[in-house]
Amino acid sequence: MVGENFPNCIMTERPSAGMVVLRTLLLGIFCVVIGWLAAVQAKLGMVPGVVTGAAIFGIGSFALLRLAGAPGSLWVTFGIKFFSVTAYKIVTVVLVSYLVKDCGLKDTSAQWLFGVWGMFMSVATLLSGSLTDVLGLRKTLLAGVLLCLVSRVLMLVSVNPYVVLVLGMVPLAVGEALCTPVLVAATRRFTDTSQRSVAFSVFYAILNLGFMVGYFVRDGVQQGGPVAVWGMEFSVQRVLFAVSFGIELLVLPLVLLMRDRSVEGLAMVPVAGFRAAVGQTAGMFRTMVEHPGFRRLLVFLLMIGILKIVFNIMDAVLPTFAEREIGGEGAARVGRLNAVNSILILVLAPAVGMMTRRYSAYAMVIFGGFITALSFVFLALPPGWFAGVTAGPVGEWIGRGYLELKGTVHPYLVMILFWQVVFSVGEAFYSPRVYEYAVAIAPKGQEASYASLSAVPLLMGKMINSALFGTMLSRFCPAEGPRNSSLMWLIGGLLVLAAPLGLLVLQPYIRVKEEGR
Repeated sequence: MVGENFPNCIMTERPSAGMVVLRTLLLGIFCVVIGWLAAVQAKLGMVPGVVTGAAIFGIGSFALLRLAGAPGSLWVTFGIKFFSVTAYKIVTVVLVSYLVKDCGLKDTSAQWLFGVWGMFMSVATLLSGSLTDVLGLRKTLLAGVLLCLVSRVLMLVSVNPYVVLVLGMVPLAVGEALCTPVLVAATRRFTDTSQRSVAFSVFYAILNLGFMVGYFVRDGVQQGGPVAVWGMEFSVQRVLFAVSFGIELLVLPLVLLMRDRSVEGLAMVPVAGFRAAVGQTAGMFRTMVEHPGFRRLLVFLLMIGILKIVFNIMDAVLPTFAEREIGGEGAARVGRLNAVNSILILVLAPAVGMMTRRYSAYAMVIFGGFITALSFVFLALPPGWFAGVTAGPVGEWIGRGYLELKGTVHPYLVMILFWQVVFSVGEAFYSPRVYEYAVAIAPKGQEASYASLSAVPLLMGKMINSALFGTMLSRFCPAEGPRNSSLMWLIGGLLVLAAPLGLLVLQPYIRVKEEGR
């Protein structure tokens, strides 16, 4: 039967007991692999590996039961998300090194180009949603995946910076931008209101799972070194592009499995079909901007952009801060510290989504925002206050066990890990619900247009982080001279606090009714 909340797909019957057992068995095998990766490849130890694998198995089993009536296209969507985000993360963690070591750019030029590339991708994502609503889910995904594949091949075979920029990085950004709102819209389209919070939490957990696997793949390839093929030597960076290409290639058969009946009239034919798509896309985007809830949603997303600076701090600020305050060995452990966030979100996002599915997305965003702001207390306090914890069993486990340090365990390492843990809890409450909120208020047929607006916070986060923390690092945490890093983190925490406070105060003016609430 065709369900009211599944306009473009056929509801599936509840699986038999045998099918449930088979799915649970496959999930168990998958979780064993994840546990092994965490314990061995990430060198977290046996206990964290077992706990991570067991937690994913428990949450995954519950998700299988809660989403049992959802169509197969939802599970296809989850598979596409995992492979695409893993391939994307591999590119992002190696791109700067590739630009410096293979293309010959200077460090400053590579960092600048990486930042502009990220902002361009965010803007492209914002504009791509309306195109998705015109072409449909599968056609847009197919176009995006093909762009991603071709651009990776060009970056694999060429080291000319101009070729890489024009024919590699730009098409890759557009391809990734086309895929992002499609998968958010598909998650909404293939679930009903009772399943949606769980589905979006699982969706967000898969995002973090892909990030974690991407880090593991990067470490494995790095240890293997350059590879020679047919007399040609390929650097580690280009080998990673090849691996990323292979993972992205796995998305293609899944795209073909996705059922999408939302668009029947537009065939992807040369010129005429393209002109029709562009015309309808412009009309769709204009309709979205003129919608009464658009401006209120935009203010909401701008506030979320302040929360999103946390992720830019992890990648752009924390390594420099750690090197200056802790030293080289501490800076070399920043990746492992950042991995704490991905591991925790794998467990927390689905669990929190299940526990809070009866509450509105807006309320949970405010609650999670306050927890995220509170986490900065651990970085703003004087390091001396954590000397006792660092010298005790907790500091010993963090320094000698998880981080495998040889030298002295600095209090900042413990403080950073505590910060990661607390803001991960806040992230589990607010971040998946941002996707849900954006599509929950979308008019029928414009889900992808509104889902694309989820790129606004990422764009704002990049802009705020670049404008604020670049200056604050030089002023409060310089390479030489006196430092006041605690004040830098206090300012950052107060800035993040402005987001949930703003959402709370502006609630009567910007909050819109969510579907099913």
